[in-house]
Amino acid sequence: MTRKAAAKCNQRVTRKALTAPMEEAREALARFSKGLSHPARVAIVAMLANRPPEEKCVCGDIVDALPLAQSTVSQHLKVLKETGWIQGEIDRPRVCYCLIDGVLAYYSELLRHCIHQVTDDEAQRSRKNG
Repeated sequence: MTRKAAAKCNQRVTRKALTAPMEEAREALARFSKGLSHPARVAIVAMLANRPPEEKCVCGDIVDALPLAQSTVSQHLKVLKETGWIQGEIDRPRVCYCLIDGVLAYYSELLRHCIHQVTDDEAQRSRKNG
């Protein structure tokens, strides 16, 4: 990957769902969770997370690492992009993929936020009924 393409691959995740109404936070959590709802996508996220930032992946790198056809890997990359996990930067003639900066920490915080809210809601209902 060229330095120019590597420099572009630095989009940051927006953290607004953590301060939004709980319904929006749950929708964001569901969208991100959909991105990880297939073992191949989990493997792709892990592969991208464990690479140094200057070493972005092209689709062929991922195809070589997974027992999947190129078209299948491309479809998984599309889902990961749509759900906010990765971005792709054009580095002619290829597209270089990387995780959105901060997405792993954000997903963890979002999951914790939504789960704690459910626990807090249950505790309040219990106190009212008890």
